[in-house]
Amino acid sequence: MLFAYTYVPHQLEKMQEFIDYIFFEVWCNAPIGLTFHPNLFVGKPELQDVMSEFGFSAKAPERGKIFYKDVKAIYEDFASLSANKIDQLKEFYRGNNDLEKVCANDPAAQLARYADITATHPVLSKHLAEFFKDLYSQSLLGLAALKSKIGSIDEHYKAFTTTNKSGKCPYCGISRLLGRDNTRREAYDHYLPKAIYPFNSINFKNLIPTCYHCNSSYKGSKDPAYTPKDTAGAVSRRKIFYPFSTEKYRIELRILLGHGDIENLAFEDIKLSFGPPELAEQIDTWKDVYGIEERYRAELCSEDAKDWLEQVFTAKRLHIETEGVKGSLLEDFLEEVACHASNSPYANSNFLKHGFLEACKAVGIFNAVVKANIA
Repeated sequence: MLFAYTYVPHQLEKMQEFIDYIFFEVWCNAPIGLTFHPNLFVGKPELQDVMSEFGFSAKAPERGKIFYKDVKAIYEDFASLSANKIDQLKEFYRGNNDLEKVCANDPAAQLARYADITATHPVLSKHLAEFFKDLYSQSLLGLAALKSKIGSIDEHYKAFTTTNKSGKCPYCGISRLLGRDNTRREAYDHYLPKAIYPFNSINFKNLIPTCYHCNSSYKGSKDPAYTPKDTAGAVSRRKIFYPFSTEKYRIELRILLGHGDIENLAFEDIKLSFGPPELAEQIDTWKDVYGIEERYRAELCSEDAKDWLEQVFTAKRLHIETEGVKGSLLEDFLEEVACHASNSPYANSNFLKHGFLEACKAVGIFNAVVKANIA
């Protein structure tokens, strides 16, 4: 991840508060033996209103009825659980929602998958999956009884992009994100996939605005918290970037070219190295999940990269032809690019442009005084 987002508090967080209450105050107290009823939600009046509407109103929408029935079904599943099992589920819930510790692979956060629950309680796991996988959906969050209390995704996105103004996807740095001036928005990616992990599908520290290519084309259903299966089919936990980290860092990128024939540059001619070393594990995860090396190599083999090179030759040629009135010397041009890359690395792909032109310089492409336009 090239840079972290700034977390933006919003009314929508109230939905996570509702789910926290349902889990800890209702489900985990099910063994007490009380009959399931909206009175169980008295400690959270707004949630009690929602449950009364969904459970007893003659005009309750179908999706609202399903929500009520799902909460009730899981309450009944919890009723037969031992105190030790409920304590374990509490640890799972807390762990899966402590995204910062999960990303750091901190053993204090007990990360749990549906498979971990299925092993001992398959029916409960099935009901939890049905509930949590469909929790983040417009069909539910858009219902009037909920929306009036939690606001809307669109409102959250507008507030989010007002604070996070870079306009670029932090996972790739090359795709533009739709912003506050657009009538549409980007999708929110479940960083820890909702198909794999229970309990955090409405946690906005796990819901990350991401460009289409990072979200759908490359990440897809990958689990960033675990390595891909090795030859023996085993996986292991790994560190990942925390999307809302407040610790400042800067990803270093160095590009090396195998030769100076840009017209015939191929993937295997491009070597990419990343830093800093202290973030090596997070960087490896990021590259794997989002196909970073493939995508950056593709950019460096594209017409855009050829145009970056042509800009150098054009500036140099104009400087010679006009005796310095127009254009610029090679070193002056490269210094200006380096300045842009330092100040605004992700605007106009400056970080790639700078690395590419420095690599071109290293293989001697700029040794000629003037170069005609690239064919």
